[in-house]
Amino acid sequence: MLKFIGLGLYDEKGLSILGLEEAKNSDIVFAEFYTSFMPGLSLNRLENLIGKPIQILSRKDVEERDEEIILKAAKEKDVAFLTPGDPMNATTHIALRVKAEKMGIKTKLIHAASIFSAIAGATGLQSYKFGRSVSIPIAGKFPISEAPYNVVKTNKSLGLHTLVLLDLDVEAGAYLTVSEALRQLLIVEERKKENVINLNSFIIVVARLGGATMDVKSLLVKDALNQDFDGPPFSIVFPGKLHFMEAEALQVLTGAKKEFLEENLNEKL
Repeated sequence: MLKFIGLGLYDEKGLSILGLEEAKNSDIVFAEFYTSFMPGLSLNRLENLIGKPIQILSRKDVEERDEEIILKAAKEKDVAFLTPGDPMNATTHIALRVKAEKMGIKTKLIHAASIFSAIAGATGLQSYKFGRSVSIPIAGKFPISEAPYNVVKTNKSLGLHTLVLLDLDVEAGAYLTVSEALRQLLIVEERKKENVINLNSFIIVVARLGGATMDVKSLLVKDALNQDFDGPPFSIVFPGKLHFMEAEALQVLTGAKKEFLEENLNEKL
């Protein structure tokens, strides 16, 4: 059997009781930490918690050598595969699960919190009012893409909120900052001039969600460009049309000023 076990958002304490039991009862424990960054995670604490060694897999191990490393072991033994967040949020994990099932290897999912499930609670926005999410890559890896801009535009036209994930390369120790991400979007705005984002656009910046140092802050783009939000992971929410309860939640939970909210409200505060 191959068990996909989510670790949650911030550190090893995000592992559920069920996930802990399944990991303890496994013959082999693998883990990957390249799909997301968990700022408070300690490998030693995690191994002590589970009571056995953990073999850390690289992106290449999971994506190119999965059959010889993971699936070969899972054919004969119970294998636990630990992942940041919820295990099925990464397409590589879905592909691995499908391949295992096609090979006759039973699979099991033990879910945990992810940015997609936690963002509504952290901001006070309603979960069913989020549209498509999008990622912005690290500057320099690729030419600046218009795709994130277009996703925000489409969601905005429908009155929906947009969750924008900021890219990071855990293995290389690189990550995209909030100001770098916003500058990419502003460059596209200057090119397309469709009034999707400007210096006075209201956004919510989320840093290190789920941890003791979590920061969730409402502000304008022009102010976010000059702020240091400390370490990753980062995400940005571009609000769509706000219900009055969402507006109140943003004021109380994220420090949003009343004047920030007026343009996004369905009705006046």
